[in-house]
Order: sequence, then C-alpha cells, then structure tokens
Amino acid sequence: MSRIGKNPVTIPAAVTVEMNKQTLTIKGAKGELTQEVPTGIEVKIEDNTIVVDRKNNSKPLRALHGTIRALAANMIVGVSDGYTKRLMIEGVGFKAVLQGRVVVLSLGYSHEIHFKIPDGVEITLEGNGTEVIITGYDKQKVGQAAAQIRSYYKAEPYKGKGVRYKDETIRRKAGKAVA
Repeated sequence: MSRIGKNPVTIPAAVTVEMNKQTLTIKGAKGELTQEVPTGIEVKIEDNTIVVDRKNNSKPLRALHGTIRALAANMIVGVSDGYTKRLMIEGVGFKAVLQGRVVVLSLGYSHEIHFKIPDGVEITLEGNGTEVIITGYDKQKVGQAAAQIRSYYKAEPYKGKGVRYKDETIRRKAGKAVA
C-alpha cells in the first residue's frame, strides 16, 4: 500500500469537495480547482475526509495512488490558503516593473523581457523591483510562473547575478586566480 496514498486528507470547514464520475472538484475561498481521476482509482468523501483507494495492485495504479492523494491535498491547501513563491533579482540594473498584466524584466540583455501573467496567478513587486512575489491558488501555475521567470537569467556562481528563489543558496566560485 502506498504510504502517502493511504493517509486521508482532512477537509477544512470552508472547503466543499464534490466527486462527479471521474472528476474531483474542490471549491474554497480562493477559487475552484478540478482534477480528472484515472479509472481504477477511487476517491471517497466521508466525514470531512477524502480517502483515495485503488482497485488492484497493478504497477500503473500503484504509481497513481499517492499522486492523486497528493494532488487532492495540494488542491485543498490552494483553495483555502493559497501558494506563494518569492524570487530575488540581483545585479546592477537588474529589476522588474509591473505594467498591467505584464511583468517587464530588465536582466542585463540588450532588450527587456515581457512576461505575461497567467490567469489565476497574481504578481507583486517589492524592494524597487528586486523581489517578485508570485501568489495563486493553483500550485502548478504558481510554480511554473516562478520557474519561467527564473529561467530568463538563472543566478550565476561567480558574482551571484540573476534571478533566484528567495530560499535558494548559490554556491559561489572563486573565479580566475592571477599567478
């Protein structure tokens, strides 16, 4: 039995959960999320908990058992509390500016990078555009937006310039040594 999959997911009071055929729908204060449940995986809603079970022990169903339970737990956290990712922009002249639903990034290139904010995601800036805060109720969208902004100029190990997660540590290198 999957160690993660066998644990029930508790449903907070402000969250409603519905199972319609093979679609799991979770509604909360922040929004609404849906997830298709593969055939062979059963999702039961009983006494303010979600219990995920599988019909047999085939390898694909064993792989999906814990995954569906984790996705349901992430959806409940998302619609009740939401998710946040923080990015730091370091470097001389490196900054971000918010223009409507577009983040304009100045990252040392000859041009500015325009990042269109996806639906369901909010971006705010702090520290004169050097800290980007990405929030939303869908964990996948928040993480994807953060990873895409970070991919434009990953922090390099010599001077530490670039975009990095706030809790990320950049291992610094010494550079060239003059004899």
